[in-house]
Amino acid sequence: MALRAAAAARTSGFRRLFSISAFSPPPPATPPPPPADPSTNLFVSGLSKRTTTEKLREAFSKFGQVMHARVVTDRVSGYSKGFGFVRYATIEEAAEGIKGMDGKFLDGWVIFAEYARPRQPPQPPANESPSGSYTSY
Repeated sequence: MALRAAAAARTSGFRRLFSISAFSPPPPATPPPPPADPSTNLFVSGLSKRTTTEKLREAFSKFGQVMHARVVTDRVSGYSKGFGFVRYATIEEAAEGIKGMDGKFLDGWVIFAEYARPRQPPQPPANESPSGSYTSY
């Protein structure tokens, strides 16, 4: 009888051990950032590696006067990193650019256009002290 109770306790212990996940649950999903305020500057993502600044300017110029267009490229390869920026003369033209190009094909890839968010100020590296000198241990 005592052996049977010990075996039952051991079995229930194993069940408890294996019923609890060894992995921690995924962190709660962070809400997406709020949409950027309307501006003349657009962020364009989903670009092909072969997309050039000239192609980007040409595609967006159908919807208004493009003041500046730039595809961000890799320093080593020179290919597109997959995103870029377009600046229009007015906010109304920028809205037309988003409406006309968001979800459309450019160089065989679906691109996404949205208002660009302002750049965040750079954060100091975690291993540096505020004075800029490294601390020795």
